[in-house]
Amino acid sequence: MTPFSADDSDSPPGGVPGGVQSAAASAGDLAELLKLSGRGDEGAFAQLYDATSARAYGLAVRVVRDPSQAEEVAQEAFLEIWRTASRFDAGKGSAVSWILTLVHRKAVDRVRSAEASTRRDTTYHQGSQAVEHDSTAEAAHASMEARRVRQAMDSLTEVQREALELAFFKGYTHTEVATMLDLPVGTAKTRIRDGLIRLRDTMGVGQ
Repeated sequence: MTPFSADDSDSPPGGVPGGVQSAAASAGDLAELLKLSGRGDEGAFAQLYDATSARAYGLAVRVVRDPSQAEEVAQEAFLEIWRTASRFDAGKGSAVSWILTLVHRKAVDRVRSAEASTRRDTTYHQGSQAVEHDSTAEAAHASMEARRVRQAMDSLTEVQREALELAFFKGYTHTEVATMLDLPVGTAKTRIRDGLIRLRDTMGVGQ
């Protein structure tokens, strides 16, 4: 059983309602988009993102209880979805359940990391130098993925980074990104896709 309800559809940051996205996409449509994404189809992934990003963000923010943290969790989750889409098996569950399960795992990992950090701070103030050394290594490991994403973002061109930040960190759809940047929708999608591919290559995923 998945750790979330079927109605996870909170609005993303910026006040964009989940209904703006392709909420009408059927389970079959999403499964097909996942399969195509697993074959490296950036266009299919863009459609998949439009159809599911609001629900992904809604689930993340309910778990981590912090909008900024939820944005980062959603970013990491969609990179993971792009990397592992080929592993989706429709015989084991729906596409949206597979996606939200992955988002939930990322969110829980973020919460556990934060809780571990709080415990480390408490232990440090109790004066244990040995724990300070051990916790430093643990903290570095826990935050490695977030640092990799931030460093990879720095490798993008300015226009790619601008488009990706709006799409992933702010939760806007491709159409909304195009409007905000005063671009044709096709151009906005191209920037987002190119940026996503460059992120994937920079982070060394999808090998």
